[in-house]
Amino acid sequence: MADLPSSRVNISRVFTRVGIDFCGPFSIKLLSGRFKKSYKCYICIFICFVVKSVHIEIVNSCSTDAFIGALKRFIARRGKPNDIYSDNGTNFVGANNELRKILKDLFNKESTGKIEDFISSEGIVWHFNPPATPHFGGLWEAGVKSLKSHLKRVVGNTVLTHEEFSTLVTQVEAVLNSRPLCNLSSDPNDDFVLTPAHFLVGSSLTALPDPDLTEVPINRLNRWQLVQRLSQIFWKKWSTDYLNRLQSRVKWRKGEKIFKENEIVLVKNEDNSKTLNWNLAKIIKVHAGKDNVIRVVTVKTNKGIYQRPVNKIIKLPFYD
Repeated sequence: MADLPSSRVNISRVFTRVGIDFCGPFSIKLLSGRFKKSYKCYICIFICFVVKSVHIEIVNSCSTDAFIGALKRFIARRGKPNDIYSDNGTNFVGANNELRKILKDLFNKESTGKIEDFISSEGIVWHFNPPATPHFGGLWEAGVKSLKSHLKRVVGNTVLTHEEFSTLVTQVEAVLNSRPLCNLSSDPNDDFVLTPAHFLVGSSLTALPDPDLTEVPINRLNRWQLVQRLSQIFWKKWSTDYLNRLQSRVKWRKGEKIFKENEIVLVKNEDNSKTLNWNLAKIIKVHAGKDNVIRVVTVKTNKGIYQRPVNKIIKLPFYD
């Protein structure tokens, strides 16, 4: 495997180099009401090359002006990027026919010229991947594939207003930026972890306390409770899928990852009803069998000290 490109490893400000992907369509309506007309909208996703922070914008139409508007909103909130990477509009994996038509119209000659005029005036360099090479955009494809599938499943046929959908998308963005990356320090007494949110706001993200609405029937919820229910369902589905992808599939007789004392880890299958609350724990003791293979560890959390098998313990994405 070749070395990572310099744009992935050089130190830079967050969102200095970004990749762009699209997701949709979703049905929304301008005002609340039973017989209000619904419209289609799409999500434009920006992912940072260095720290993998995510920024999401809603695009209400398939015009070039709407896309440039989303890019301007991104620049106003996150700063101007130096480089933008994207597919050329014909090779988005898993895109449906409507999205392909939008991307084809978005990156045709006239629209491409208009976009290039805008980014050149802003001093931005746009890099298009060659046709039929989706693996060139593996960073943002991998970063948003679970977002696409889970968000489509969670929303389904529910038609939200623009304000409600914007609130849901913003909460989804907070979920993606709350995922733990590595230990915040080498001090064994420090049980804090680094997240993409630290590069955006300087600390980890927290959510307002809400009752668990995932088991409440929809007909008993008002509109804003419905939005919170969708957000909580997305958190449970996406966090579970994220932990499953972090956990390597190895034979029971062969342990590829060695757990050490004073190591910060994630605990699987614990209560994840609280949004943005990751089940972090510190290993205080490892228990090796007669064959010197570690299968049980003792962990310490904010709830107490207990033992867990190693198949329930997950290392952080970047560990020593």
